[in-house]
Amino acid sequence: MRYHCFKKSLGIAIARQLLEIDAIRLQPHSPFTWASGWKSPIYCDNRISLSFPKVRNNIKLAFCDLIKEYYPNAEVIAGVATAGIPQGALLADALGLPFIYVRSSSKSHGLNNQIEGAFSEGQKVVVLEDLISSGGSSLAAVNALRDKNIEVLGMTSIFNYGFSIAQQNFINKAVDLVYLSEYSLLIDLALAEGFINASDAATLQSWRISPETWSK
Repeated sequence: MRYHCFKKSLGIAIARQLLEIDAIRLQPHSPFTWASGWKSPIYCDNRISLSFPKVRNNIKLAFCDLIKEYYPNAEVIAGVATAGIPQGALLADALGLPFIYVRSSSKSHGLNNQIEGAFSEGQKVVVLEDLISSGGSSLAAVNALRDKNIEVLGMTSIFNYGFSIAQQNFINKAVDLVYLSEYSLLIDLALAEGFINASDAATLQSWRISPETWSK
């Protein structure tokens, strides 16, 4: 199975753009608090890229190249709610493919759908997520698609934090993950271009190794 960055040079370019538009913020001395309760010296909000046409277009074209190279038989693009929806819709439109999206859980009214859009059993789908941390919610979307007998070719994302637990989770579920940029490329770039200093870089690297205990 695949689990890697699509192209290193592209990953560096996208990391640079995300830093420049503040979609990624590095604050080793004033950490953020994630929904999980983890303290984090980094915050990534790729939805901000949607407000910058050049960055938005570069991400879309990178996804197009990735799909054409690795998943040319894809029949449907599936976004993971919520941040994967706009990116997935842009990609599907560029490729001329149908688009669906997967909720975190089924609706409690109407048709009680978890998967929104038109699809058929056996269709080949590539799942798009904006960001991979542990991979739990992303892989839950894969499970929902598989439960409907949809063939998941793989998943792609804008950014991957690179936690070892995420890689193991994807291996356990036998799901490909090919992402556009990643944490290690980001930190090297941020240090080289003066966004952070060497001490900050060391702090950021130590967080990635053990994020659940870092603040302690």
